[in-house]
Amino acid sequence: MPMIHHSYDYMLVLMSYVVSVLGSFTALRLMAGIQDVHDKAQRWKRLILASLVVGVGAIWAMHFIGMLALKMPVTVDYDPILTALSALVAVVACLIGLSLTSRGDHSRLNLLTAGTYMGIGVAAMHYMGMAAMRMPATTVYNGAITSLSILIAVVASVAALWMAYKRSSALQSMFGALVMGLAVCGMHYTGMAAARFVLIGKPDTAGAHSIDSLYLGLMVFGVIVTMLVGVLIAALKNRQVLAIDH
Repeated sequence: MPMIHHSYDYMLVLMSYVVSVLGSFTALRLMAGIQDVHDKAQRWKRLILASLVVGVGAIWAMHFIGMLALKMPVTVDYDPILTALSALVAVVACLIGLSLTSRGDHSRLNLLTAGTYMGIGVAAMHYMGMAAMRMPATTVYNGAITSLSILIAVVASVAALWMAYKRSSALQSMFGALVMGLAVCGMHYTGMAAARFVLIGKPDTAGAHSIDSLYLGLMVFGVIVTMLVGVLIAALKNRQVLAIDH
């Protein structure tokens, strides 16, 4: 069966990185100083909000925009239920990782354990998102590259958790967010490099994209960025997480 050649819309690739950086920065500022929050209810509110921000904003939105950046000469749609479930998996994985390290135990073993749970969850989100693709083709994976993408997800998660609980200034958080965004994108595009798309049926059954990828990507980007900026502004007003130094 013939392989389907694909390329990327680099405008959408750039947007996927930007949204991942902004989501990472927002999450890092939300988590800064959380070890000083002694009220359990307030701590869990912060943890859940940070998990939503990083799971949906930094990871899932990056993944979805990155998927829209994929250009293939076949009709591509996405299963809405599986796509939504992949976002939920990302949020739950982030909540598990953040909660395991929020109690003050930042030992290497605990960071590695929490990062492994979180990384596997992030990788599961990615491959669930891939499985949500509906097209006249089947996806075949290179085992070695797939394993590498999962390893990148785990390493990135461990680094993210370490940075999340490190007392840092807003400038340091921005540097960390740039690194985290690069790691999240690295995991995603490594996972994409592991995939080969094999056409099912006759080549003349292939059609154009059934969705306007750039338009949808811009919509997702706009919604997520608006949400993240809103969270940052609310945090700034509360004067709790955006102080330059803690």
